[in-house]
Amino acid sequence: MIWVFEKVFCRIVHGIAKVAIPLLPLPSQEVLAGPGAVKRLPGSVKEKGVHKLLIVTDKGIVDAGLLEGLFVGLRENGLSYTIFNEVQPNPSIENVEDGLKLYLGDNCEGIIGFGGGSPMDCAKVIAARSANMKRPVAKMRGLFKVGIGKKLPPLFAVPTTAGTGSETTIAAVVTDASTHEKFGVADPKLMPQVAVLDPELMLGLPPNLTSTTGMDALTHAVEAYVGLMANKFTDENAEKATRIIFGTLEEVYKDGSDLEKRNDMAMASFYAGVAFTRAFVGYVHAVAHQMGGLYGVPHGLANAIILPYVLEFSEKKARKKLARLAIAAGIGKSGDSEEEASRKFIERIKVMNRNMDIPTTIKELQEKDIPLIVERVLYEAHPLYPVPRMMNKKECEDLVRRLLP
Repeated sequence: MIWVFEKVFCRIVHGIAKVAIPLLPLPSQEVLAGPGAVKRLPGSVKEKGVHKLLIVTDKGIVDAGLLEGLFVGLRENGLSYTIFNEVQPNPSIENVEDGLKLYLGDNCEGIIGFGGGSPMDCAKVIAARSANMKRPVAKMRGLFKVGIGKKLPPLFAVPTTAGTGSETTIAAVVTDASTHEKFGVADPKLMPQVAVLDPELMLGLPPNLTSTTGMDALTHAVEAYVGLMANKFTDENAEKATRIIFGTLEEVYKDGSDLEKRNDMAMASFYAGVAFTRAFVGYVHAVAHQMGGLYGVPHGLANAIILPYVLEFSEKKARKKLARLAIAAGIGKSGDSEEEASRKFIERIKVMNRNMDIPTTIKELQEKDIPLIVERVLYEAHPLYPVPRMMNKKECEDLVRRLLP
C-alpha cells in the first residue's frame, strides 16, 4: 500500500512539473560554435564587463596545453585570470570550497569552467556559493535551492568533451566525500551565459573518453525523450542528438582526428543538454551517480553500462517513444511494429557498447553495498525524475545486482 501511495504522489508531482517547467523562464545563452570558437571567448567576456576571471579546470587539461589559446586571448584583451586546476573527476564539496577561496581571495568577477563535466559543474557551484555565502553546498541539493534573488557572477563554459552538456544545463553534480554520495544542484541561475563549442579542443581526446562521454550524451537524449516531461521542443533536440550520435560516435572513436565529426558530436552533446535540462533524466543517472560517489566510476562509463538495463526494464512503458526515436535515428524502419523498433533501438546500444569496448558490468560494484545504493537511487529518483516506469525497492535491487561483475 505504501508503494501505491508513493507512485501516486510521484505521478502527481510529474504532472504538475510537466505543466510548470515549460513556463519557467530560462536565461538566454550565447553560443560560440565551430573550430577556433574559444578564441572568440575573451571578447565576449570583455563585453560583459568582466576583468578578472577564475578559470576552473583540472591538471590534465593544463598539462595538455588546451588552455594556451585562451590565455593568449585573455591577455590580448587586457583581462587577468587565476587558475584553479585541482578539480577531481567527481568534484567534491571540498573542491568547491577551495575554488571559492581563490575566487574571493583574488577578487574575481567571473568564472570559466574549462574541461569535461567535472570542471564545468565545479565552476557552477563555486559561482552559486559566491552569491550565497550563508548557504553551504549540501543545502543547495535539489531544485531551486541556490537562493531567491541571488545573482551569480557571469559564467562561461568551455567543454573539452562531447558528452555532459553541462555548458547549457541548469544542473551541476557534486560529491559529498564524507558519505561518498553524489547529488545534483539544479537552478536556472546555473546556466552559463556563454557556451563555447570548439571541436579543436576535442581532437586529442582518447578513444575510451570519446566513447563514454558520447554515450553520456546519448543517455541524456534518451532519458529526456522517454520521460513524462518531454515535449515537442525537447523531443526535437533529443532526436537530433540521437541521430548524430548513432551515425558518428563509433567513427570518431576509431578516428578522433576528424574535425567535422568532432564538431558534430559537440553539437549532439549540446542538443542533448538542451533536452534534458528541460525534461530531466531518469534511473540511469540515479544509479550512475551512486557508482561515481561510492567507487569513483567515471559518469559517462557508468551511464553507458547501465543504459541498456534500464531501457529493458522500462521498455513496455517506453515502447512507443523508443520506437519513434528508433525511426528518427534511422535504427528502425517505418514498417516495424513498435515492439520491433523499440527492441532494435536497445540492441543497437548494446552493439555500440561492444564495438567500443564498453563492459556490461561495473567491476567496482560490491554486493554488500547494494542496499545502500538502492536506498540512494530511489531517494534521488523519487519524485524528481519523471521516468516512464517506476521502480520499487525489489526491482531496483534486481537491476543493480545485474551490474555485478
